[in-house]
Amino acid sequence: MAIGQHKDSENCENNGLQALEESLLISSPECENAMKKESPLWMVLLCTLVAVCGSFEFGSCVGYSAPTQSVIREELHLSLPQYSMFGSILTIGAMVGAVTSGLIADFIGRKGAMRISATFCITGWLAVYLSTGALSLDFGRVLTGYGIGVFSYVVPVFIAEIAPKNLRGGLTTLNQLMIVTGASISFLLGTVITWRTLALTGIIPCVFLIVGLWFVPESPRWLAKVGNEKGFLVALQQLRGKDADISDEATEIKDYNEALQSLPKARLLDLFQSKYIRPVIIGVGLMVFQQFGGINGIGFYASETFALAGPSSRKTGTISYACLQVPITVIGAMLMDRSGRKPLIMVSASGTFLGCFLAGASFFLKSHGLLLEWVPVLAISGVLTYIASFSIGMGAVPWVIMSEIFPIHVKGAAGSLVVLVNWLGAWAVSYTFNFLMSWSPSGTFFIYSGFSLLTIVFVAKIVPETKGKTLEEIQASINPPCKGLETLN
Repeated sequence: MAIGQHKDSENCENNGLQALEESLLISSPECENAMKKESPLWMVLLCTLVAVCGSFEFGSCVGYSAPTQSVIREELHLSLPQYSMFGSILTIGAMVGAVTSGLIADFIGRKGAMRISATFCITGWLAVYLSTGALSLDFGRVLTGYGIGVFSYVVPVFIAEIAPKNLRGGLTTLNQLMIVTGASISFLLGTVITWRTLALTGIIPCVFLIVGLWFVPESPRWLAKVGNEKGFLVALQQLRGKDADISDEATEIKDYNEALQSLPKARLLDLFQSKYIRPVIIGVGLMVFQQFGGINGIGFYASETFALAGPSSRKTGTISYACLQVPITVIGAMLMDRSGRKPLIMVSASGTFLGCFLAGASFFLKSHGLLLEWVPVLAISGVLTYIASFSIGMGAVPWVIMSEIFPIHVKGAAGSLVVLVNWLGAWAVSYTFNFLMSWSPSGTFFIYSGFSLLTIVFVAKIVPETKGKTLEEIQASINPPCKGLETLN
């Protein structure tokens, strides 16, 4: 699900999560007074909480199809291919949204892009709610997909651009946390309310977002980029406090923009030059293995997978799945800068292999009529092991590594390529999952387990460790030095 991570997460500082925790736990009067005077955390937090309503919406859209599959197919008389299209077409819309998100966010601003995203999602959910057949369902689903595709870029970029550097890492982790929270709540609600009512609940975070945007400033960095000097200074002062001295930060932002504009703009084809080919292989490879490990097939249709293992497994498995994601994602965020990127992703891939192998074994036993009482236990254990392992590393780490390995002047083009590959993989897996399960449930999970093993080999042989290194050090180890970039990275 980590496809909602962003191209600019290079701004996440290693100590961000710890700094956020410390800031939230300040108790002494001296510290409180200093905070109020120099950095009004409440305004930055308000901006972040408003923005991550888009992340929550992202998760709600992703989690919608899993608990609703059987009832929608029964009520609207959908065939398996029709429902597979409904579930997977979200990723087609998201692919278009992700590709156009940078242009939209640069043209009308971060707040404007979030408003457009919310409007698309609201329209899409209403179309789903009013659906009487496959066409209207797909239309609504593709609209919500487009909305979350834009959210997947603009939300973390907005947070990174408004946050103080010592809080940036901690605040940007809220993006991924809210995605899995939205998905988990959608899973849970889907077990107790109708699919039409569940569609209406998807509108709620969009309403909160649209209303909240009236009370928060635009990104100062975007305002500076478009030459709105007065608006830039006003927004930065709002975020840092009326008594804060913003002169140094304002100068730094202006210098950065000027230096960035002086660099040549990279095209997509430029990425295939020899000096960039290794980071391209790393970035694209990680996204391929992330998706073809099966996450969007298993996640989109988890409820039916549990039901296939045994009728009693559906509700138990779905609720357990929903409750597991959030705490495991928090643990993964805390471990990322302590354990290192490579160990975390390799442990995560090992866990997804084990989970898929257990699930595959359960369906193998069922198909041969062996140990039938163990089939539901193994299936639920396998899927839960898979999602826990994915959430702790494979979900977020590939995006973090991707943000660290490209030089800044090709980062936009590289990010577009990697996002496109990610969404293409998401569509391929989510569309083919039901067909693969009809062919062989055990074979499906064994295929995914094979990709998990290949992930371990790929990371061990190709991917560099980036923990504790500056962006300059990372890029110097895998790219030829680029003159003039030292001060930007």
